[in-house]
Amino acid sequence: MASIQDKIFGRMVGVPADVLDKTLETSKNITRDFIGKKHLGMAREYWKSLGPGLTTGAADDDPSGITTYSQAGAAYGFNFLWLAGFTFPFMAIVQEMCARIGLVTGRGLAANIRTYFPRRVLYISTALLFVANTLNIGADLGAMAKSTQLLFPQVSFTTLILGFTIFTLALQIFTTYEKYARYLKWLALVLLSYVFSALMVNLNWGKLLHDAVIPNISFSKDQIFLVTAVLGTTISPYLFFWQTSQEVEEQILGGKNTIKLRQVETTVSEVGNMRVDVWSGMFLSNLVMFFIIAACAATLNVAGITNIESAQQAAEALKPLAGDKAALLFTLGIIGTGLLAVPILAGSASYALSESFGWKYGLYRKLKEANSFYGVIIIATGIGLLINFLGLDPIKALIYSAVVNGLIAPVILTLIVLISSNKKVMGDWVNHSVIAGLGWVTVIVMAVAGVATITSLFM
Repeated sequence: MASIQDKIFGRMVGVPADVLDKTLETSKNITRDFIGKKHLGMAREYWKSLGPGLTTGAADDDPSGITTYSQAGAAYGFNFLWLAGFTFPFMAIVQEMCARIGLVTGRGLAANIRTYFPRRVLYISTALLFVANTLNIGADLGAMAKSTQLLFPQVSFTTLILGFTIFTLALQIFTTYEKYARYLKWLALVLLSYVFSALMVNLNWGKLLHDAVIPNISFSKDQIFLVTAVLGTTISPYLFFWQTSQEVEEQILGGKNTIKLRQVETTVSEVGNMRVDVWSGMFLSNLVMFFIIAACAATLNVAGITNIESAQQAAEALKPLAGDKAALLFTLGIIGTGLLAVPILAGSASYALSESFGWKYGLYRKLKEANSFYGVIIIATGIGLLINFLGLDPIKALIYSAVVNGLIAPVILTLIVLISSNKKVMGDWVNHSVIAGLGWVTVIVMAVAGVATITSLFM
């Protein structure tokens, strides 16, 4: 109905009250529709702008990362929530550097390192990357199979793990890059299941917000190891190589089929879209880390379950404490993130090795055009599969992977900062002094984390 002011105005201009009511109602409907369509349009444009950054950030929360975050919440409650905010800017800055290198040079990270640095540094780093990624693939495949058994206990572990292995390989080898990228992008939304599962439990929001801002650490051996494990699983070398190479794949998808075409002046719009994509992806990754820690703190820690050795164990333990729906969402998240992360782990290793040795590479190529590239993907995934039948403890595999990452992360990060700070390479898109400074801080943090991880194993 029209307000008193509207009726007075209507009388002044000679408009009947019923006509005024209908006019106002129509106006409200049009405004509501316009605002709705406008917001929907903005959401669609935002979704279109997301790509490699979103999938890279989502892949960071693989089953091994979920295990680490679950253990942090189970063992220490909300104490380590601050790590989500602490690691976010470091992670985003590093991945933005990698993406910018790919956009400006038109080549992957390994190809750039091969061009500007001694090759032995690259060869050693990529060999270690292959080892770390393979161990991680094995642990992730095992976690996916065991988590699926929580939903379908009648299906054997062997059947499930073989099924997941074949599916991920077929996806990479026999689908076009355009379809593959779209699949990864939608699969990234699986991560939201962790946010929903956390919101289903009884959270102490006062303590949660306090611990999210105020660091709480005693510097004991176990806490130091856990902090370095979180850093290692959050700022991981495989993400560096994947991010850079995916920016190149996106350029090729856009018609820039040669390095010369890709090296044509990078536009402000391209860099702006890339930054939105990267920072959105890293924000999603750390948001999920935050809620996994919170969910396990509010349930497992409170119930006295302080030792979590696998992601599926965390999901199983949540069931009697948080309810079937929360446990189901947590389990589906493990399966979904595994399907996202395993191809990226194998793919990043293959990009690194292929670029290092000058092989033809790229998911946009068919199998017969890049045998070596796809061969590395098949070998890495195959070894990961076999790890689950060799009697190697998946937790030990993750520990070994963390140690290897601790060795190579500071080295690769140093090369990333040097390349992205080189005006001859980057032109107008060279690092700002503040960004370069934060990049070097990240190198120092990861170096300290690497040393602490390795030292803690022998203490």
